[in-house]
Amino acid sequence: MPNKQKISVLIELYTTIDDDGQKESYKSKQTGVLYKKGNIDVLTFEEVAEDASVVKNLVTIQPDKVSLKRSGNLSMNQQFHVNKATENVLKHPYGNLHMETFTTAIVYEPLTPARNGSLQIVYDVKLNGQQVRQQKIDLIMKEVDMA
Repeated sequence: MPNKQKISVLIELYTTIDDDGQKESYKSKQTGVLYKKGNIDVLTFEEVAEDASVVKNLVTIQPDKVSLKRSGNLSMNQQFHVNKATENVLKHPYGNLHMETFTTAIVYEPLTPARNGSLQIVYDVKLNGQQVRQQKIDLIMKEVDMA
């Protein structure tokens, strides 16, 4: 297939939640694979939860939107479109959460041989109709040197 690349990457994932002034931050590191084809980049990686279960992540990055599909003990299919509201259901062992998301910003810098890639998503989320809280995802991709 012409114009298609498969790149092994190290991923640093930072999530910040601002719940009415109370901030929480989470950081994780994984290895994954970045597929590049035309103007679509797809990032796949797995996270191991505290209970040792594995959650598979598929992040599809397009010029005007990002989708995050998670499957395993935790599952969801979240869509991010700038200045648009989207809805989905987060399913986990303790029950389901209805999520309403309004994306305020998506900034994507693709991975190149000269530079790390980065994806930032800033959004407001309302879980099960509760108060809105601001969240931010910062994802950094570094090419793994296979030599």
